[in-house]
Amino acid sequence: MSMNLEKMELLHRPELFDFHGVSMIHYFTDNWDNYQNFQARPDDILIATYPKAGTTWVSYILDLLYFRESQEDRLTTIPIYERVPFLEISVPGLFSGKDLVDNLTTSPRLIKTHLPVQFVPKSFWEQNCRIVYVARNAKDNMVSFYHFDRMNKVEPEPGEWSSFFQRFLDGKMVFGSWYDHVNGWWKKKETYSKLHYMFFEDLAENTGQEIDKLCNFLGLSPSAKEVETLSSSVQFDNMKKDKMANYSTTPVMDFKISPFMRKGKVGDWKNHFTVAQNEVFDEDYKKKMTDPTLQFRTEI
Repeated sequence: MSMNLEKMELLHRPELFDFHGVSMIHYFTDNWDNYQNFQARPDDILIATYPKAGTTWVSYILDLLYFRESQEDRLTTIPIYERVPFLEISVPGLFSGKDLVDNLTTSPRLIKTHLPVQFVPKSFWEQNCRIVYVARNAKDNMVSFYHFDRMNKVEPEPGEWSSFFQRFLDGKMVFGSWYDHVNGWWKKKETYSKLHYMFFEDLAENTGQEIDKLCNFLGLSPSAKEVETLSSSVQFDNMKKDKMANYSTTPVMDFKISPFMRKGKVGDWKNHFTVAQNEVFDEDYKKKMTDPTLQFRTEI
């Protein structure tokens, strides 16, 4: 992947537009036909999330689970966004996620997406691929998305926090409404058995236990010692320092504004929401989150 800084400087912040009922930007729709026709393989593993819900964290865990022993040099020489490519991204002259996936030599291939469930290329379902979905509570997800949009040049300008807050509630975000996203994928579990639905908060609270559940789903059986070692190496502070995991090697992000991996905490929303915003949010949440089986924690 040639990362050309001059080209990056020429990029204009994209505008949101409605795409089949979901707010999107052209970097994720320009390559639409190409990735919709993507040919999944039965052993592919798709990591699906709403943006800023723990995607890199779970990608890193899966990559270590499968390739730590056999391909240790990957960890020190290949950035995570090439080890686990982002299927739908297409930034001319910089990268095409689909091309990166096509060039993967690993088996299984680990593939990342932020697509809402109805946009997922149909071959993933046809091939009965395993899918890991990670969801994060909306308050922390919103805060993380805000800081991400401030520093990521391929995202729309976030504007002030108060207007961003409203935009999040209105679902005018890249990849659409958080509510539609988490609920759509939750519902899919009823009809698709190879979907493992995880929560960011559970992973933060008990990493080892969540890795055990993940291994169970994937049919892997690492020893307790291996799980313990893995749990400590994927703690946020370790990943934040790892140049191959923290996205510091991509020119689309301005680390002077904010790091890609900022805090990784549960409950940071309390440092951003005003009392009034919290009341507005809770009222709105009650209306939109009508499925009693899907429960989130905003603190642990």
